[in-house]
Amino acid sequence: MEIRTGRLVVRRFRAEDAEAFSAYRSDPEVARYQSWQAPYPIDQARATVEAFTEGDPVKPGWFQYAIDLDGKLIGDIGVFLHDNLMQADLGFTLAPAYQGKGYAAEAVGALLDHLFDGQGLHRVSAECDVRNGASARLLKRLGFRQEGLRPAYTWFKGEWTDDLLFGLLARDRQPG
Repeated sequence: MEIRTGRLVVRRFRAEDAEAFSAYRSDPEVARYQSWQAPYPIDQARATVEAFTEGDPVKPGWFQYAIDLDGKLIGDIGVFLHDNLMQADLGFTLAPAYQGKGYAAEAVGALLDHLFDGQGLHRVSAECDVRNGASARLLKRLGFRQEGLRPAYTWFKGEWTDDLLFGLLARDRQPG
């Protein structure tokens, strides 16, 4: 399974992705709004990447897509497919050296096209910490509508955080 864009390939993870995966997940700024702590040890990265290689993108649960630029892993997109196979949640991470260059929008946009057109999803949702302005702006650029704000909703890394909720319906998707 591969999705090609003008510059990127959104694909299944491979064992050789573990080093780059460990490197960007070890950056404290990358980990700030994510569920893991930095540093992200290479042994943990190898085990995580191995688990990713066994996933199935059309079965309920999480599937992690690799974002590849010229054969190099530069980020990932996680998709949680609901049991009804008609809706999903997503999240994304990009290595700092590749942020601000349109790669995340390109990769996530292509994956959304695949989810809506290829898999027939009805809805994709996302949420982010209110302080993560870059992610919120990206979601809005891709057509997501902010559907809510949950003040002091999540106890995360030793503090209460406000969560922004976003949603995108297939009927509202403007193909990338």
